[in-house]
Amino acid sequence: MSRSSFTHDVIIIGQGLAGVVLFETLTERGLRVMVFDAPLEGRASVVAAGMVNPLVFRRTLLSWRASEMLAIAGAFYRDLQLQYEASLWHPLPLIELFPTAQEAGIWQLRMKDPEMERFLGLGTSTDQAIQVMPQPYGHGEVKRCAWLDVRAMLAIHRDRALASGSLAERKVEEADIVRSSDGVEIHGRSAPLLVYCAGPFSTGAGMVPVRGEGLTVRIPGLDLGSMLHRGVFVIPIGNDLYRVGSTFAWDNVWGGATAEARRWLLQQLERSIPRPVEVVDHWVGVRPASRDRRPILGRIGPHEAVFNGLGSRGVLLAPWSAQHLADHLLTGAPLDPEVDPARFSA
Repeated sequence: MSRSSFTHDVIIIGQGLAGVVLFETLTERGLRVMVFDAPLEGRASVVAAGMVNPLVFRRTLLSWRASEMLAIAGAFYRDLQLQYEASLWHPLPLIELFPTAQEAGIWQLRMKDPEMERFLGLGTSTDQAIQVMPQPYGHGEVKRCAWLDVRAMLAIHRDRALASGSLAERKVEEADIVRSSDGVEIHGRSAPLLVYCAGPFSTGAGMVPVRGEGLTVRIPGLDLGSMLHRGVFVIPIGNDLYRVGSTFAWDNVWGGATAEARRWLLQQLERSIPRPVEVVDHWVGVRPASRDRRPILGRIGPHEAVFNGLGSRGVLLAPWSAQHLADHLLTGAPLDPEVDPARFSA
């Protein structure tokens, strides 16, 4: 890229999870990056529970490229929290309470798989809170899990980017994008490359927005030292507070929080934790999922690209996706066909 005729090397639209991870990935490579973001109600990043889990519980199988994604995500977020001088990345085991004998048997069968045995344990938790929970069929442990404080990460990035002039909190309409033969210009900033990180507000091919609801609850005296799953996830975030979630709804995705989801989440929570619960917050966000549950990365024009479709596993997928997209755009590395936006236009 020629730096002489542009104010920046890359312009990003969107300062959610994808936008922040891409910004940090590109600036680490020495690029001048400008972000435009209009904080819109309903985006998932600002309410994301931030859990990193390599397992798909519905089928007791590893998620897409779990080993590779985990290694890259852990290294990225650990480096980022050192840079931000903040506690963001919290490694914790994830305990699955088996709802049936069949589920317990499937878990034991999966543990015989060489690829999965590194991630799974059986009945090994020493967490006192887990040991007193109802579990007639026992429990399993998913190793190498963590949760990321996404809210704190976004807030710190926003403050730093505003202070450095790298973030403008302005909405970008299509008419605001001035295209030329060698790049784009938006509100007086120019670059040879524009990347859309618009999340659920994108109308790009392959996007299927999904509403997710969850609760922040207070459970005094529980002292849970692990993340928990039985129907819903329970994540300890300190001071007797826990994040509980989440739901998946493909209809009326912008309808906001619902009483039905609140009731369902509390019912699921009571199955594993039959204790008094105080609801502190009922949160809702729209996830930027794709039709095939794969990221959407790559060029969509001569000087434009997209980084989207991270869905409910965004924290796990974002660092690998940002690195892969950067390699493709900056060095010409081949784009993985599984993430290529062209797969939806065939």
